[in-house]
Amino acid sequence: MRSGVRVRAKLVDLRRLEPSAAQARVAVVVGKFSFSAVQRNKLKRRLRELVRLHMLPVLAPMDVLVRARREAYSATFEMLRSEIADLAGRLAVAPATGRGAGPQ
Repeated sequence: MRSGVRVRAKLVDLRRLEPSAAQARVAVVVGKFSFSAVQRNKLKRRLRELVRLHMLPVLAPMDVLVRARREAYSATFEMLRSEIADLAGRLAVAPATGRGAGPQ
């Protein structure tokens, strides 16, 4: 999973991969970071809903991996929403090849 374009932010990291389907596909990964299953599932549900609302409508056919950072556990829903919406815009205009869009 080291190929593709990486977009980093404070709460989540995204990795854009070459499309393997005719539509946008998104996977959400949430690490344990010593948090309970209840906390992990709550964060996953929040991220999936935000991806559905803010990312899928603007993405071209591509595969995207959304990885939550440790800081995402303490973030509010509004903070997550803001970051996902911003990253969706950055990802939509990111070049197809290269080392990423934005700060590394």
